[in-house]
Amino acid sequence: MSISYAELTTLKEKAALMRQLLIKMMGPNKAHHFGGSLSAIDIVAALYFYKMRIDPKNPRWPERDRFIMSKGHAVPAQYTALALRGVFPVDELQTLKKMGTRLQGHPVMHLTPGIEACGGALGEGLSYSNGIAMASRILGQTFNIYCLIGDGELQEGQVWESVMTAAKYKFENLVAIVDINGLKAMDAPENSKNMERQYDRWTSFGWCVTEIDGHDMKAICDALDWATGQAQKPVVILAHTVKGKGVSFIEGKPHFHNGALSEQQVQLALKELG
Repeated sequence: MSISYAELTTLKEKAALMRQLLIKMMGPNKAHHFGGSLSAIDIVAALYFYKMRIDPKNPRWPERDRFIMSKGHAVPAQYTALALRGVFPVDELQTLKKMGTRLQGHPVMHLTPGIEACGGALGEGLSYSNGIAMASRILGQTFNIYCLIGDGELQEGQVWESVMTAAKYKFENLVAIVDINGLKAMDAPENSKNMERQYDRWTSFGWCVTEIDGHDMKAICDALDWATGQAQKPVVILAHTVKGKGVSFIEGKPHFHNGALSEQQVQLALKELG
């Protein structure tokens, strides 16, 4: 499968709109996870508007593809995609993190249509994805599971236990995507632990590996197509991104991992995003 120029143009427009909706839904004077949500937007857009099989009218359709947001603080990026796909109204995005809302600051599967797993404690998403992959095998179902992991999250030992498990059981319908934006909450991941040679690490654990620019929409779609064509191995896409992508004064700034924008900054961000 090869993505067409028209599809690529539409996907880029969706990603741009998702970034605008993200800034609007977060709004001014309240701390939000701007950085990691913005870095993941292009990946999430490609999944929801190009690759994944879902039914917006029936979010629990048994044959649907599953998306697990392991870096749960970035779930606002997923909310924008779910709203634009029609799983819930776009207007509902404005209820983010308000009392009684279905749109909490981290994913809550029993509240929000389209959310497959609760998240918040980092490092758990790939284990959860392994469980879904095993269930699909037992039940004879053929859906794919996509799990988005943060690069700082790779410092959790549970991730590597899950990597070994997936390779042992040859979960060929499992695709991990690592959002390598180079920043954790406070600084770069390598300032606390060695995070080099990710390609070699995943390969040594028995995974199929590819490495891409996580903001190049064609590269993302090509990698997703390649990923679902591999046999008897799980797949990881190492996606190099920019934390806060799209808003110049947020890009690469650790304090916008979970920070607040002023009203003026919100307007400036929306102006930059066009």
